Parts: sequence; structure tokens; C-alpha cells
Amino acid sequence: MRIIHTAIPDLLIIEPRVFGDDRGFFFESFNRRRFAELTGRDADFVQDNHSRSAQNVLRGLHYQIQHPQGKLVRVVQGTVLDVAVDIRKSSPTFGKHVAVELSAENKLMLWIPEGFAHGFSVLTETAEFLYKTTDYWFPEHERCIRWDDPALAIDWKLQAAPMVSAKDGQGKTLAEAELFA
Repeated sequence: MRIIHTAIPDLLIIEPRVFGDDRGFFFESFNRRRFAELTGRDADFVQDNHSRSAQNVLRGLHYQIQHPQGKLVRVVQGTVLDVAVDIRKSSPTFGKHVAVELSAENKLMLWIPEGFAHGFSVLTETAEFLYKTTDYWFPEHERCIRWDDPALAIDWKLQAAPMVSAKDGQGKTLAEAELFA
């Protein structure tokens, strides 16, 4: 595994070491000791989630205001544009985002620590998305920032109007949202 630094120092792309031959491939998708060495975080992941979405589905931007979740995300089928927005008011990168294409082909992972809103758009016919979280899902603490907030100016790389949930369609702008200190 190796780390690829992003424009926001706390967001890290993790590139696994892939061993492949004519039979297929193998890679270690998570190793707690190696993750701690590379990120400086001994993450205690407590929940794994798996979603499948159709092309042009856009999920997010989600976060939990209490019980914030760190997330280690990857794609096992298809391609997504994964986006994390810094919503820590005291951060020098507050309101900035990083967008990374994650795919089954490139096998990249993104580490998103607590204090970020997270979402993704599906760029292929379908995509299956996996994420490990450092805290459980508490729906009463979940918040959503609008995916189309002009202040964020995120290019989701969609080829058609996005399909969003009713909840995501009612997200708040960054200026209206409940944020981290």
C-alpha cells in the first residue's frame, strides 16, 4: 500500500499493492497496522456498508454532526466520482473539496476522516461501492449538504441530470448547514 496525498492533507488516496497474473489478481484491501503506519490513525472500523447504484445516481453530501464517521471507501464494480468536502470551520481548507475517480479497475481507496461531508456520483452503467466506518450510523444525527451548492462548485462529471433521493434533494447549502467547529 502507498499513500497519494491530495490538495487537502487529511484526505488520502490509498493505492494497494496488486498482485496479478493470468488467473486474476489479489490485494490486501485493509491491514490495520499498515493503515496506522501510513495515515497516523489507528482506526477502529465498526461498520461495513455496500451499495449498488445505477448510472447518474448521486448520493450525498452526507455526514453525522454527532458520532462523526471516518470512512475508508472503494469501488468493487464500475466507476464513481467520489467527493469529500471539508466542513470543519477552523480548518484552512474549510469549504474546499477533493474529487477522486474510484473504480474496480484502478482499485484506489479514499480515506475520509471525521469532519468531512461525503458523496459520490456513478459514472458507469452501475457501480458497487464499499465503505468502512469508524462509528455507527445514527439517522438522527445525519445531515446533508446540497450536492449542487454553488458555493462548492463541484463538477460531478455526470452525463445527464442526477438521480437523487428525496432526502438528498432537501439538503442545505454549506452556509445553512450545521458544521463542525
